[in-house]
Amino acid sequence: MTTRSPSNAATARAGRLLATALAPAVWGTTYVVTTELLPAGHPLFAALLRALPAGLLGIALTRALPRGVWRARVAVLGVLNIGLFFPLLFVAAERLPGGVAATLAATQPVVVVGLAVLLLRERPSAWRCTWAIAGVLGVALVVLRPASVAFDLVGVLAALGSAVSMAFGVILTKRWGRPDGVGPTAFASWLLTSGGLFLLPLTLLVEGTPPTVDGPAVLGYLWLGLIGGLLAYVLWFRGLATLPVTSVALLSPLSPTVAALLGVLVLGQTLGPVQLAGFALSLVAVTAGQWTPRPRSVPSRNPKERIDS
Repeated sequence: MTTRSPSNAATARAGRLLATALAPAVWGTTYVVTTELLPAGHPLFAALLRALPAGLLGIALTRALPRGVWRARVAVLGVLNIGLFFPLLFVAAERLPGGVAATLAATQPVVVVGLAVLLLRERPSAWRCTWAIAGVLGVALVVLRPASVAFDLVGVLAALGSAVSMAFGVILTKRWGRPDGVGPTAFASWLLTSGGLFLLPLTLLVEGTPPTVDGPAVLGYLWLGLIGGLLAYVLWFRGLATLPVTSVALLSPLSPTVAALLGVLVLGQTLGPVQLAGFALSLVAVTAGQWTPRPRSVPSRNPKERIDS
């Protein structure tokens, strides 16, 4: 039996972190894809196509379905991570300026840290709590503008609700794990399908007839479904299974940060000194939150004790 050296273990963990970080980074492309490629006024339809077709495709490829208690668990996790999270996020985006909605949604890591203490019995980490709050501040500096600070009660509650919904989904996913022999692709496909089935009647009720889909919209829906849906959630849930839950949650500020960066590169938006400082703070918070400082060893005051040890 071979044991993995500390350097190899650290390299493997770094690789898992980078792969998991791709998920929120890809989710950060949602805004520019939605505004530039998709028909306006149908956010729930976009969420539905992001979830349900990708989930059904994954189930067809893996040929695995949940059984026993996992049918109920998948239903709960699919609603929390996807089915409820998406509509609340869209309500917040419609009723609040984008910067306010993004900042409130970025509180998710703080909620995850608190729930990890309550539900997973993890010891509270002042280090990670500090960087979770710093990540929220960094996002706020990037996306908030003085003219955009407006507070609609329903929008604020929806934004906070989306953060809480996703946080509970992350915590329960970590607590329940996945069934033996079920890989991350099958598991992600179950949750995408569950969330999509939840969204289906809601979309028809709220938005009615689906919009006309042209060529660019097809490309946008394919990107959201295959890359932003199936691939991103496979990486996300694999990371949740193999990494500390607070480490994974602290990666989520990458989403609004990437969205802001694409706004500059694709939409011609500009970042001032305050936004650049927030951008840097977000990246520092994401990086520092993955590192756990070693406790300082307290030297013995008794010379004899030091000799005897």
